[in-house]
Amino acid sequence: MKSIAELGDLRGKRVLVRSDLNVPLDGSTITDDGRIRASVPTITALAEAGARVIVCAHLGRPKGAPEEKYSLAPVAARLGELLGADVTFATDTVGESARAAVDAAQDGDVVLLENLRFNAGETAKSADERAEFAGRLAGLADVFVSDGFGVVHREQASVFDVARLLPSAVGGLVETEVGVLRRLTTDPERPYAVVLGGAKVSDKLAVIDNLIQTADRLLIGGGMVFTFLKAQGHEVGRSLLEQDQVEAVSGYLTQAQERGVEIVLPVDVVAATEFSADADHEVVGVDAIPADRLGLDIGPRSAELFAEKLADCRTVFWNGPMGAFEMAPYAAGTQALAAALVDVTSSGGLTVVGGGDSAAAVRQLGFTDDQFGHISTGGGASLEYLEGKDLPGLTVLDES
Repeated sequence: MKSIAELGDLRGKRVLVRSDLNVPLDGSTITDDGRIRASVPTITALAEAGARVIVCAHLGRPKGAPEEKYSLAPVAARLGELLGADVTFATDTVGESARAAVDAAQDGDVVLLENLRFNAGETAKSADERAEFAGRLAGLADVFVSDGFGVVHREQASVFDVARLLPSAVGGLVETEVGVLRRLTTDPERPYAVVLGGAKVSDKLAVIDNLIQTADRLLIGGGMVFTFLKAQGHEVGRSLLEQDQVEAVSGYLTQAQERGVEIVLPVDVVAATEFSADADHEVVGVDAIPADRLGLDIGPRSAELFAEKLADCRTVFWNGPMGAFEMAPYAAGTQALAAALVDVTSSGGLTVVGGGDSAAAVRQLGFTDDQFGHISTGGGASLEYLEGKDLPGLTVLDES
């Protein structure tokens, strides 16, 4: 993969940057600007090099047509604040507004195009439809920089097809993300623990299969843990359960035991009558979950156990919260897990928070980014990398 430095002198060049600005919104208010902040160093470096920077990104999942609630206008305002400079916002992606904004840009200026997914060609399954849209995007620029790590696992027009049409390189953010993931997959410092949470075990079967070959310990929490508990013979009440995955999980438990990989499961959970912050809830052992309750967090003994299992680790990767952290009664497990990672960081270990809900959780719970070794901007991309999959947005850069 080429770096930006290998693109040569960019002064006066129109540089199309694919960033990941897919931030959570409450109306028009950005509730976590982590991805915007992560995009700033590459944009700043290009602007300071005299490039005319054209940023493109998506927000949410519009259906190939404009939807006001998914407009990048609030992102443009926040990006300008973080850059300390005006950002020109084009109200379309490849139409009149975009062309006018790009034509008016001077060296060092930054333009943000409207949501890429307002165009059906961005995510089209048809390669011809994607290529047509990519051609219109590429027509705005001289050079392409891929800096949206959260989308490099997608074969989409602005990620994959544009890279085939313009001289291309990776941005600093993608370089950093890939560098960290290589440390996790190429001779990681041991003990190496992976903490997996989130809702569905089916989303993470492939990464579990791969990590059993490389990690020393797997710590499992979140909604996915109840499929593991069921595989061990426990009843899980009304907790989230993927019955069709119980046999596969049972196989992983056996495989891990044979390979000497420790799988650590909770010993207690917070069980509630409903999925609500106001519901009656209690801490129960995993062998005593009431039939009419559902588990919404790991319990206090489990939090202590997980912290103990991480205390001597030199490398930790975490993807997925331990419970429904958005509701205060079920946030303690995720809070304790994050604090355990902070301790590992303080002792000189590498800690990686794998994007998505995990990144949102640590910020919502009051932790700062510098308390961890790295907070990824791409949970899905990180998992696919750890599964050993090729990421289309990176492989195309190797070919170009």
